[in-house]
Amino acid sequence: MVKVKTKMNNQAMNRLRTAPEKALIKVVEGAKDSILSDIMTSEVVPKQTGELERSATIDASKSKRGKMTITYDTPYARRLYWHPEYSFRKDKNRHAQGEWLRAWAEGKKTRGVTQAFKTLLKKLAGGFIK
Repeated sequence: MVKVKTKMNNQAMNRLRTAPEKALIKVVEGAKDSILSDIMTSEVVPKQTGELERSATIDASKSKRGKMTITYDTPYARRLYWHPEYSFRKDKNRHAQGEWLRAWAEGKKTRGVTQAFKTLLKKLAGGFIK
């Protein structure tokens, strides 16, 4: 007969429980290497006065469930986003286009987002995730 006595490390468990949400928030809205700053530096948002870019907001209310939303809140944002056939001016943002978030949601930028999340998750979990 073998007796085993275990003791849970509550601090470590809390760290593991909160790490995914914290990593997601940092990837989307963190300062330097966030998705939002990458969108701005990629110059994909159509720009005339800069109001569309400045209207970008992040909703983190569902981050516990792994969802965050980036919203552009101007009267014309929806029209510009869903019409990639428009001829966007390129003098202010070289790569201005419709559907400018698609690359981060399901395109070539997805891998970078996933990798950034994994790296942050490992760091925030305090070495418990390899």
